[in-house]
Amino acid sequence: MQNKVLGWSRPLKQAAVMALDVFLALLATWLAFTLRLDALHRPSGTQWWVYGLAPVLALPVFLRFGLYRAIFRYSGQAALYTTGKAVGCYAIVLTAVLLWARWIGVPRTLGVLQPLIFLFLVGSSRALARVWLIEEGHTSARQSGRLLIYGAGTAGAQTALALRLSNQYAVLGFIDDDTDKVGRSVNGLGVYAPSDINRLIASQGVTDILLAMPSASRERRNAILESLRYLPVHVRTLPGLSDLASGKVTVQDFHELDIEDLLGREPVSPRPDLLARDLAGQTVLVSGAGGSIGSELTRQIVLQQPSQLLLLDHSEFNLYAIHQELQSLCQAKALAVQLVPLLASVTNPPRLQAICQQYRPVTVYHAAAYKHVPMVEDNPGEGILNNVFGTLNLAQAAQASGARRFVLISTDKAVRPTNVMGASKRMAEMVLQALAAQHPTTCFAMVRFGNVLGSSGSVVPLFRKQLAAGGPLTVTHAEVTRYFMTIPEAAQLVLQAGAMGQGGDVFLLDMGEPVKIMHLARRMIELSGLRVRDAAAPDGDIAIEVTGLRPGEKLYEELLIGDHPEPTAHPRIMKAHEDFLRWDSLQPHLQALQQAARQDDVLHIKTILQMCVHGYQASSRD
Repeated sequence: MQNKVLGWSRPLKQAAVMALDVFLALLATWLAFTLRLDALHRPSGTQWWVYGLAPVLALPVFLRFGLYRAIFRYSGQAALYTTGKAVGCYAIVLTAVLLWARWIGVPRTLGVLQPLIFLFLVGSSRALARVWLIEEGHTSARQSGRLLIYGAGTAGAQTALALRLSNQYAVLGFIDDDTDKVGRSVNGLGVYAPSDINRLIASQGVTDILLAMPSASRERRNAILESLRYLPVHVRTLPGLSDLASGKVTVQDFHELDIEDLLGREPVSPRPDLLARDLAGQTVLVSGAGGSIGSELTRQIVLQQPSQLLLLDHSEFNLYAIHQELQSLCQAKALAVQLVPLLASVTNPPRLQAICQQYRPVTVYHAAAYKHVPMVEDNPGEGILNNVFGTLNLAQAAQASGARRFVLISTDKAVRPTNVMGASKRMAEMVLQALAAQHPTTCFAMVRFGNVLGSSGSVVPLFRKQLAAGGPLTVTHAEVTRYFMTIPEAAQLVLQAGAMGQGGDVFLLDMGEPVKIMHLARRMIELSGLRVRDAAAPDGDIAIEVTGLRPGEKLYEELLIGDHPEPTAHPRIMKAHEDFLRWDSLQPHLQALQQAARQDDVLHIKTILQMCVHGYQASSRD
């Protein structure tokens, strides 16, 4: 029956509610007469005027206050308050009419008594309708999932209220560490201690736990997640506030755990003074603006309000997507930034020169690169042309147009590389180091960091896709480790390190301890409420399959070629002192490398890279 009523058209629902209010107005009038006259009322004479007057006055007032635009399922205290104001206005009008008309047999006190009864009836009808309409939702929720909310604060209470209006979950209660809250109730739901979780899972059939602690520190969140990871429940995080406000939170609105939760450490905090340097009021160019790092760079840069932001990318779709997103961001935050989408490839020197001469960027962030190790290993010529000579092309174009700063996004794979991608990025660094030594007018800097969680092709999206497909999760080696950072961290590091550059600097981030990929895979499986299937648990849900190292892949990544990195103004950013070839010595190698890349001469490409790049060892398959 509930579903049938909910399926009515909007005008039909409004007509039904208006008809109900007409009936309640008449009922309230009869009850008011009965109570006032102390006998069952049988209307006669001018008393009929009051019965006709009540709905005639009530409906226009209710329409004016918007009571027929409200949705009963999502009505709460605000709707009740509005109803009270509407009935109060109606009472004033009714009393005024009764005082003016002075009908015989109609007590003047009816102008107070009838609205009070009417308010009770209308308020009760709304409350009963709300309970009745969501009853079906609760029934189906018990079939879809049974949920505990970790955090009995404001965010948790709002989430519980919103979820009780949906048909996705049965909310069973709250978990909270605060002993003052344990044993009490919030909106009729009990608050339990963390030690009660196992018992609740066993007795109540809990399937999901929602982490609703947006103000908790990363350390606290990590401790909670670690305590939950071995439980047979799916752990998710709080939906966005807009979803909460709508009262329509569903399973689709829940977020999987943040990248930072999986990373297991506090993100590096930015320094606002470094972020804003050389950006505010300037013309800034970002190459690869539609990529994972490039797009986040543009989001961070636009908040610093440059006069122009040049978005350069060779992918039409990516360029369109980031341009549209930034336009919306500028409108929402009233940012006076001119966005210029530029469709171009960094392998096209004349196009880059024309762009730089026309717009004359003050600062250039070079994020355009082929970054996937196996892909570049299979296409070394294209990787070299894009990563090495694309960097050279843009650097020379920026330098010729008078750019003050040029910042290259580099990688830890450039350190003693075992693959073409890493060697190509080290060559790109050496190009900028040589240019910086030869032409000090433009400040060239490089920012080297580890793997970026959440970027295209990175391990976390891959694991999530494999989890959704039922596994297995694929790891290339049981001992493989990587340094990780989040996309916002990487972008902020680039902006801050670039601002500190003096020319030819190689910056790197103290990212803490490297993460073992096998541990990351296990953590993602367990926090999804599943068990790892292995020799110790052959009946587990998801297996982890070791596939073997790919060509050019290392077990461990490094950030530094030499020793003793130098500290900088930022406590988590260091500066490396890396050897390089002067331009006169590097140029002949670049000419030979370019010719080999254009001919796709793989053997010659790798021979030149071995000559120039310290520690480079070509893949054993070659």
